[in-house]
Amino acid sequence: MVSVQHESSSLSGKGFENTRSWLDALSATFAPAEIDVIRHACELAEPLYAGQTELTGAPLLQHALGAASILVGMNMDFETIAATVLHAVPGYLDGWAEVLTERFGRNVTALVEGISRMEQIRQFSEMPSQDKKEKGKGDNAQQIESLRKMLLAMVEDIRVVLIKLAERTQTLRCLSGAGPDQQRLVAQETQSIFAPLANRLGVWQIKWELEDLSVRYLEPELYKKIARLLDERRVDREQYIAEVVSRLKQLLSQAGLQAEVTGRPKHIYSIINKMKRKQVDFGELYDVRAVRILVDDIEGCYTALGLVHDLWQPVTGEFDDYIAHPKSNNYRSLHTAVIGPRGLTLEVQIRTHEMHQHSELGVAAHWRYKEGRKSDARFDEKIAWLRQILEWKADLADRGDMLEQFRNELLHDQVYVLTPQGKVIDLPRGATPVDFAYILHTDLGHRTRGAKVDGSIVPLNYKLQNGQRVEILTAKQGAPSRDWLSPTLGYLKSPRARAKVRHWFKNQNFDESVTQGRAQLDRELHRLGIISINQEKIAQRLHFNKLEDLLAAIGRNEITQRRIAVAIQEELPTRVIETAKPVAARPAAERAATADITVGGVNNLMTRIAKCCNPVRGDEIVGYVTRDRGITIHRPDCAFMLRLTENRRERMLTARWGE
Repeated sequence: MVSVQHESSSLSGKGFENTRSWLDALSATFAPAEIDVIRHACELAEPLYAGQTELTGAPLLQHALGAASILVGMNMDFETIAATVLHAVPGYLDGWAEVLTERFGRNVTALVEGISRMEQIRQFSEMPSQDKKEKGKGDNAQQIESLRKMLLAMVEDIRVVLIKLAERTQTLRCLSGAGPDQQRLVAQETQSIFAPLANRLGVWQIKWELEDLSVRYLEPELYKKIARLLDERRVDREQYIAEVVSRLKQLLSQAGLQAEVTGRPKHIYSIINKMKRKQVDFGELYDVRAVRILVDDIEGCYTALGLVHDLWQPVTGEFDDYIAHPKSNNYRSLHTAVIGPRGLTLEVQIRTHEMHQHSELGVAAHWRYKEGRKSDARFDEKIAWLRQILEWKADLADRGDMLEQFRNELLHDQVYVLTPQGKVIDLPRGATPVDFAYILHTDLGHRTRGAKVDGSIVPLNYKLQNGQRVEILTAKQGAPSRDWLSPTLGYLKSPRARAKVRHWFKNQNFDESVTQGRAQLDRELHRLGIISINQEKIAQRLHFNKLEDLLAAIGRNEITQRRIAVAIQEELPTRVIETAKPVAARPAAERAATADITVGGVNNLMTRIAKCCNPVRGDEIVGYVTRDRGITIHRPDCAFMLRLTENRRERMLTARWGE
């Protein structure tokens, strides 16, 4: 798990007299060659940042060094530290990309470029106004969730997100220097966007510091009240937990139980959040201080529980067995509350290592429970992968391998673009402006005639990229083009948009299609000699709710004649049809004599009606010259005619029924 050095650390960046002393403090962490890269970054940034301040009023260089120090505490590599120092260079140096690439290489430049891209969408991450809030909290929550995903998708190297989290943490540490309006804006953005990102990536120390500092400015009175109720400094609470952990380790070891015991005091944001969620007072919370015990198996869980209850008095009604009765998301653990040392309440969670792994990275991921949002299985998988990468980095022998390890390929199946109003829309990778239009509204998609991306006209089959702002140009009245359905032309990527276009074309000329379909069905019934049959039943056999839908599909040639014939034959045995009299088969000679057929413009030729397809008056027909039986009359779609080879097709003649 990642740990972070806080303001009390010697590497906080605050209080350094100059950059040199800050660099000297890094000598125990990085190799000399790596220190040289960071030193060169400071030498480039120092004159550029001179006289510049961060939004809190703190000197920009001090802000950069503070953010870099947080990442040093997270054991990040030297390229990340250098990029953090250089993160603001694009705003003060023309041709910065070429300069950074020449001096520091492509990796550092790519990190700085990623930070710059993330900054480009900050204007769209501002919290909704009161008017917008009236649309409903659900819409706002969905928009914020899309922004979080967009932040992750816009970077190819997840270290960019970590740099941004560290920079935001440093900003909050100095936020008292900003004005009240700026404080609330930054704090609200942090609570809605950046703290949940830190939570998902498993950077717990940054998460709780972001949450605590943001609530300090959003609800200052409540924050101060809780701080007073705790009646102790954070360092005292941490010391209390350390004593509890030490006592539990000794107890479990004496019992011969292999266990890992960790804990931390509940931070103020979490206390406030729980009071609101459970609608209870501070005195009714039993988990202000908490520890977690991890053991190897389920038997060890209950053994540890018995030892804890023997050591300290349990609080009545505060025991939950989520191992015997898991939560709906399959979360498993034992939760109990006891009266610990000094008479203070203490929550103890007990679970196996496997349960803990599942709760942290699996479908019962802790962040989803905390945020109270619906599951997105595909995105959950990506977040779990990223969190594993953050844990694996501590075991990497070669820091240079981190670039490939941090490549976030799993986020590359979606693109996130913006409407002109700043709403984030997620689309499949390769989506076009036409896909974008149909996602917003079906009618908008139908009327699409052009598109602008970042203010420039683009083709309708242009492939959208992350972070682009898309504007659709429409006609007052319009219809989709059949070209949009062509896979080779690349107008549509989204199956949803493609389905909407197909549906539009299906609904056009519906009445005409029904008429044509009715005529075709009647001819087929006549050909089969069926006088009476329940046509609604035929429609149901072909999976249509209404007969008109079947007839329209027949008229659009979406159903083959063979399928219609099979459905009719399947329906016949289930019906007793008194009025239906199959047409009696007549000798071929009799049928030929009564059928006045003109072949090739000539009548009175020797013709025979083919038995294979049995055409009747009204059907389209064609003649075929046989070797010794004159001309056989077939339907053009007859299987015999369709199988004719090229040389035998020369024996086909035009034919029509006489008056």
